[in-house]
Amino acid sequence: MTTKVNAKKAPAAIGPYSQGVICGSLVFTSGQIALDAETGALTGENITEQTHKVCKNLGEILAQAGSSFERVVKTTCYLADMNDFAEFNKVYAEYFISKPARSCVAVKALPKGALVEVEAIAEVG
Repeated sequence: MTTKVNAKKAPAAIGPYSQGVICGSLVFTSGQIALDAETGALTGENITEQTHKVCKNLGEILAQAGSSFERVVKTTCYLADMNDFAEFNKVYAEYFISKPARSCVAVKALPKGALVEVEAIAEVG
C-alpha cells in the first residue's frame, strides 16, 4: 500500500505525478526543481540559488512525509551543466549532512530551463 505526499509549502507537481510516495518505511520524492510553491515560477539566477530552493522544496516534502534530510539514504541529482558541479556540491553539503548515497549526472535539459533537479529516497516513521 502506498500513500501520496502532498506538501502545501512545496510546488505542486507540474505533470501527472505526485510530489512523493510513501511505500512501507520509505518515501520516494519526485525530482524537485527551483519552483516557487505559490506561483509555480522558476526561481534563482544561478546554480547556488536554484540548489538552495530545490533543497528547501525537498525539505518540505520530506517533512510532510514524516522524514528529514538526516534520514535520506539515496539521492539522484541532475545538472544541466557539469561545470556547476563544485558550486552545487557546496550547497548540497549544507543540507545532506548525513552524506547519503548519490548519483549525479549531467543532462541535456531540465523542465522549465532549470539548472538542477534532485530526487531523494528517505526513511519515514
